[in-house]
Amino acid sequence: MFNRRPASVSAAEGARAAGDGRVVVYWRKGCPFCKRLQLVLGKRVADVVWVDVWADPDASAYVRSVNGGDEVVPTVVIDGVARTNPPPRAVVAAL
Repeated sequence: MFNRRPASVSAAEGARAAGDGRVVVYWRKGCPFCKRLQLVLGKRVADVVWVDVWADPDASAYVRSVNGGDEVVPTVVIDGVARTNPPPRAVVAAL
């Protein structure tokens, strides 16, 4: 079980990782949907690049830009496409 917050990178690092084909999750502390995703990922949580929207204003701006102005998390980038709160199994399948 995942009991701590994942290490977070900057929005710029997240964008580079997405460009390299990695799965990138934009998240924030206290989000129950983000926590659910972390729990479902289990040990694979380290295979995902995590970007905290509260720690980086550019990350927050990106999430708002792909969600009609709303800061909805988790926003997950899979194959370069931003997906708003996708089913955790879809994220696992993308890994």
